[in-house]
Amino acid sequence: GHCSQTTNRKADILAIMRTETNIQQKGSAQIPNGEDKWARKQDKEMKLIERRLTGKQSQEACEDGIVATNDFVAVIDGSTSKTPKRISEDMKNGRYAMLLIGKYIAQMPAQTSLTEFCTGITGTISDIYCSKGFDLQQLSRNPQERITASAVIYSKYYNEIWMVGDCLCMVDGKLYENSKPYEDILAERRATIIRESDNKEKFFIHDSARDVIIPDMLRAMQEQNKTYAVIDGFPIQQDKIKVVKVSADTQEVVLASDGYPFLCPTLAESEARLKEQIVRDPLNINTFKATKGMMTGNLSFDDRAYIRFSIA
Repeated sequence: GHCSQTTNRKADILAIMRTETNIQQKGSAQIPNGEDKWARKQDKEMKLIERRLTGKQSQEACEDGIVATNDFVAVIDGSTSKTPKRISEDMKNGRYAMLLIGKYIAQMPAQTSLTEFCTGITGTISDIYCSKGFDLQQLSRNPQERITASAVIYSKYYNEIWMVGDCLCMVDGKLYENSKPYEDILAERRATIIRESDNKEKFFIHDSARDVIIPDMLRAMQEQNKTYAVIDGFPIQQDKIKVVKVSADTQEVVLASDGYPFLCPTLAESEARLKEQIVRDPLNINTFKATKGMMTGNLSFDDRAYIRFSIA
């Protein structure tokens, strides 16, 4: 009957999670042929082609992460804290968010749906707030105090890419973005301040133009999980998640964080375009406008993560 089938399914998934930890291996055991219209990718292989994770300051402080299992590939971008309050005493909020979400995705059964992911990760983070004695009412009123991240997740079972927040993806060379609605306006305002200054060098040491837009960023964050979706332990605004349905004949997928200003089909090209940007416009006020730029002593203006894989 129905019950025994679900029990078997669970046992199968657990067995697969135990034995198949390598992304190169097939993850087809738990789905009989033809049971599900989405199962067409189950008999195919996800093969990792290249990946890179680079912290803007160091790997230890990096707030981006990459997860690759048999069933999911994900890039997670923990949000830079706009407040000194920390949820974990050991690390910044962005890194803590990234690690929690990475750990959660790494153990997800193959058939986890987008809704199940949203509900599950929200519950996990919410429980952490409670266990660490944070007041949910206070966090509800002050989104800047939450641990927050964006993620882009490829599900092999559904053959879909889920874009929660402002990470990037590319499917056979076609770019998909999901940027925050207010970001462009604030980046332009910051750029104007810097362009009008007669001493641009000072912005590499202290970005006072960013300081000017921080109050607006905090105001905009009041819209978090209202007008745009992020992962932050509060119900995720699911209608703001961009879902990219991957066609059956797709060859290659790239997932990346927005630390790559110009995402390209290969890592080498993406890195080259980033280096070009850092040389030509290090404050990010001309060819690429951002709410932050290069700071003295840093390797780039942001952490960056890139993973490219084939699903042929």
